[in-house]
Amino acid sequence: MVVRMRHTKSQRNRTRSHHRLAKPAITMDKATAVPHLRHRASLVTGQYKGRMVIDVQAKLAKKTKKAKQATKEGR
Repeated sequence: MVVRMRHTKSQRNRTRSHHRLAKPAITMDKATAVPHLRHRASLVTGQYKGRMVIDVQAKLAKKTKKAKQATKEGR
């Protein structure tokens, strides 16, 4: 079977020009100078728009407790 309407090289390249990846919007936190993605909470400080939304210390404690239990069970 032969393709009836072939796409020209220019049409193919125009389509491919829109398939490029966009750079992530990274900004520096004013207070701590830690880079983070825009419109997302900082994973280092746990803050978003100047207020605390993630308790980083509790999250870290939970992770270490889980890892300690996994090594105790022999995983």
